[in-house]
Amino acid sequence: MNKSNNDLILVTGATGYIGGRLVPRLLTAGNRVRCLVRDADRLQGRSWHNEVEIVVGDVFLADSLVAAMQGVEIAYYLVHSLGGGSNFLQQDLTAAANFGLAARAAGVSRIIYLGGLGVASPNLSEHLRSRQQTGDSLRLAGVPVTEFRAGVIVGSGSVSFEMIRYLTERVPVMICPRWVYTRTQPIGIREVLDYLVAAINVPDSSGRIIEIGGSEGISYGEMMQIYAEVRGLRRWLLAVPLLTPRLSSLWVNLITPIPSVIARPLIEGLRNENIVRDWSARQLFPNIDPVNYRTSVERALAVLEASPIETSWSDALSTTHGGVQSVILTTQEGIIRERRQRQVAASPADVHAVCSGLGGQRGWLFMDWAWRIRGWVDRILGGVGMRSGRRDPDQLRVGDALDFWRVEAIEPGRLLRLRAEMKVPGQAWLQFQAHALDDGDTLLSQTAFYAPKGLMGWLYWYLLYPIHALIFSGLIREISLRAEKIHNTSSTNPVPLHETPHP
Repeated sequence: MNKSNNDLILVTGATGYIGGRLVPRLLTAGNRVRCLVRDADRLQGRSWHNEVEIVVGDVFLADSLVAAMQGVEIAYYLVHSLGGGSNFLQQDLTAAANFGLAARAAGVSRIIYLGGLGVASPNLSEHLRSRQQTGDSLRLAGVPVTEFRAGVIVGSGSVSFEMIRYLTERVPVMICPRWVYTRTQPIGIREVLDYLVAAINVPDSSGRIIEIGGSEGISYGEMMQIYAEVRGLRRWLLAVPLLTPRLSSLWVNLITPIPSVIARPLIEGLRNENIVRDWSARQLFPNIDPVNYRTSVERALAVLEASPIETSWSDALSTTHGGVQSVILTTQEGIIRERRQRQVAASPADVHAVCSGLGGQRGWLFMDWAWRIRGWVDRILGGVGMRSGRRDPDQLRVGDALDFWRVEAIEPGRLLRLRAEMKVPGQAWLQFQAHALDDGDTLLSQTAFYAPKGLMGWLYWYLLYPIHALIFSGLIREISLRAEKIHNTSSTNPVPLHETPHP
């Protein structure tokens, strides 16, 4: 019997990689969704935040699960304790046992769980053993469990894929341990979500362990080489027997944003083949046709051509006077983000007017000479340079050229996003957001996004960061001063945007 869309679905791990992508898919399919989170604020800013019911609870606290389970028909279990230290296996088992018992007490009809591929044996890594024993722990409560087992999930944000991405991007010649020859069966995030969503309407999947993977089995070394080919990079792998999991995890910690506490159990799991041996997924889900690894990589990297920052605005802007951080520098999904924030005593419309008036004959307010030098250098390198400025001194529309930028998105009084067209070893964006605060002021958020390509891309960012930091800090300051001066001037005597205020 198929599930009714009136039934309530519980999703744990909604703030994580899989859960955060599953929720909108369930909503699009017309389902009622409740999210179990430890901190409700972490869902603020998600596009679907107001479309779900949010319950605060913790899988480690059994009593907190009672309210979350009330009225639930199907529950997704998408949490793990991988970053919780050396005791993550016991933590996983305890959390799963709590969840299973709470589901049984509330009359939940089924649990859907995403675990890991691997043949059970004494040589199975602790990480993979934890994923499989978590499924066993869920089943002990007696609630039917649909357990999907997947290997490497290919998608921007997946920790396994990000490890491959950063290593391949940053290191032209990689000295690798023997696990580069271990075979796995990587699967795209799109197919994983297809399976998770489809399962609720496939009764025969209840009480089953279902192995899922892409259309081919390949080694980790081949995965790196294919990634490099898709990115137009040349990479060389030298396998040596000397790198232990501990040394490998320290190397990953140094080269990538992935901490060694997470990298080590993942690397230990790479010694185990993760190949689909039971193809029952094809019979249960005939409409899902997994693609090969290259196609999954091309999909994951397609975001670099279609505004990778679109899916990264889930973090809510701070709206408290004491909570505004002036500079936030992060790296996520292969994108470097440098966000600068400033509270401005002006309206969002005034702030936006100054931002949308940048460039052309008016210049860039701070160190304009440096912007022009960058334009000359770009012309020498065969780029567009500063062009002829802009179409209109005050008005912008999507697609307009703005010096060596292109207007990619604009929302009056709120947002302006520019995409760089100068020659850089990667791709770059500059974004301005104006957010109204409760006291009448505006929080101006200025963010530089950079997607480096290969080692030269990373070197470009870090070598030029000191001068970029100086320019961007001055730019947001001057925008703020200009907006405040406009705000403080009467409407009968407006301040021309080309006048430069002085502190």
